[in-house]
Amino acid sequence: MWIMDIVWPVTALWSGPLALWAYFRFGRNATRPNAERAESFPEAVAVAASHCGAGCTLGDIAAEWIHVLWPFTIAGVAMFGAWSLDYVLALMFGIAFQYFTIVPMRHLPPGKGLVQALKADFFSLTAWQVGMYGWMALMRFVVFRAPIPKPSPVFWFLMQIAMAAGLLTAYPVNWWLVRSGVKEKM
Repeated sequence: MWIMDIVWPVTALWSGPLALWAYFRFGRNATRPNAERAESFPEAVAVAASHCGAGCTLGDIAAEWIHVLWPFTIAGVAMFGAWSLDYVLALMFGIAFQYFTIVPMRHLPPGKGLVQALKADFFSLTAWQVGMYGWMALMRFVVFRAPIPKPSPVFWFLMQIAMAAGLLTAYPVNWWLVRSGVKEKM
């Protein structure tokens, strides 16, 4: 799937050498047409979760910088405003990534493909964002007890760890989605 040529570099944005190891260990065959696919089910789930995470990563990066330019709050908290924008953009990217996976694999017409992409990504992406939000809330409200400036390296380092937390919370959901056939094994 050509979409994996985007997923792997985006995954490397937050996971660095881990993404490189995973790509060479079990991901490279996914980007080669007609390649033998010998990865285990847990590895396939990790790739499916990373696929979801790539949409989250792009959506979150875009949303955070948009929020820097046009900040707004929810319940008086800027972070909650950013999270609402994060979620919407991550979901849009995630559904697009799923669409370009599901439609060619299942040979679906565009409308049905969109519905299936929404089904495949909604729970996975929501689980990913819950892990991210949990980590960032812990950092913001417990550790730093103050807003963390988005242009700072600290914020983006914490976001990298938040992405890893997102992977951990999305993995079991992706296991269920792939096992049940809602999401494709990639």
